[in-house]
Amino acid sequence: MNQQAKILKNSSCKDVPILKERGQREVFCGLTGIIWMHRKIQDAFFLVVGSRTCAHLLQSAAGVMIFAEPRFGTAILEEKDLAGMADAHDELDREVETLLSRRPDIKQLFLVGSCPSEVIKLDLSKAAERLSKVYFPKVRVFNFSGSGIETTFTQGEDACLASLVPSLEETDKENLMIVGSLPDIVEDQLLELIEDLGIKNVSVLPGRTASKMPMIGEKSSFILVQPFLTDTTEALEKRGATMINAPFPFGEEGTTLWLKSLKDAFSVSEETFEKVTEAPRKRAAAALAGLRSRLEKRKIFFFPDSQLEIPLARFLSRECGMELIEVGSPYINRKIIESDLQLINQEPVFSEGQDVDLQLDRCRNSKPDITVCGLGLANPLEAEGLTTKWAIELVFTPIHGYEQAGDLAELFARPLKRREALKI
Repeated sequence: MNQQAKILKNSSCKDVPILKERGQREVFCGLTGIIWMHRKIQDAFFLVVGSRTCAHLLQSAAGVMIFAEPRFGTAILEEKDLAGMADAHDELDREVETLLSRRPDIKQLFLVGSCPSEVIKLDLSKAAERLSKVYFPKVRVFNFSGSGIETTFTQGEDACLASLVPSLEETDKENLMIVGSLPDIVEDQLLELIEDLGIKNVSVLPGRTASKMPMIGEKSSFILVQPFLTDTTEALEKRGATMINAPFPFGEEGTTLWLKSLKDAFSVSEETFEKVTEAPRKRAAAALAGLRSRLEKRKIFFFPDSQLEIPLARFLSRECGMELIEVGSPYINRKIIESDLQLINQEPVFSEGQDVDLQLDRCRNSKPDITVCGLGLANPLEAEGLTTKWAIELVFTPIHGYEQAGDLAELFARPLKRREALKI
């Protein structure tokens, strides 16, 4: 029995019941995903069709300097648009024409739906189809929704990547796709490890430019690096690709099992695997060893925010020795997070969705050492004496892979250290 099989045999959360709540929730909308996606896809522009509130949200989240010209913006829906007094499609066409004439570097244009555009039933899919014909082949036009009515925080990336899948070129060759947006340095680290394993014909979705988007066919395989890509997974499988199930690459154990899944799928020898992973595994283990004493036996409570919660709970419980009280997530796709769920050998409450008042009551009653939550809850909970961790930081900070294992643990140790310093 190999190491992964032994771990799975002793685990207990594969069929755990999930508390499903449907009430008032406290999350960012999917527009926020544009902040990291526009940095990742270097020749793309994200045009939000929305209100001034959408524009303020993006500017605040990105911290855009006035000296920089970002690759995202908002086509403002005015009162006459909302009242049906103007043809929104004609106005959108004019905005796109102005944008593309001023920015010839744009090769991919994403029309992003928002709450206002959803409310007035503006069909951005038809707009994207129409504009694609006008600007093809110079610019490819896509559309997806980042509306808070339809999406939460990280679902914006899922919708964006899913919109790309139908445009991927067909191939009849065997290839591997790494799916999910990562900081370039982290992506390069994982790709180097995969290359050292001897796995060939590897690409990434999203590619950094239009010319680097992967190809897809019935011989294609893909492995996720982000656990919130439900729509993207379905779109890839619809095109004939096969998903490789794996725990997500958080920490030493998670990264090793993620790579081991690739090793097994591509028949890499055990000798090669050990040779490639030995040094980075030791570095990750050493980085975690110094932080485990700060986190061990500390109780943690997750409010739903990013869909990273279950893989992070696995990392914190198994590799850092933390005690899980509740692990809340906006949406739980068992197929995608099954490998992580199987590894959790504690029995916390797993909750999907949110009724924020009920969850706040459970949090207060459990008195966790650290609470992972959104910005809107953090300050009130801190005022009540609870130590909090901003969930948004876990999305914007490099946390995947061996080299980031210590940094990931440090993100949770830091609030505890701050609280101890304040008590002195």
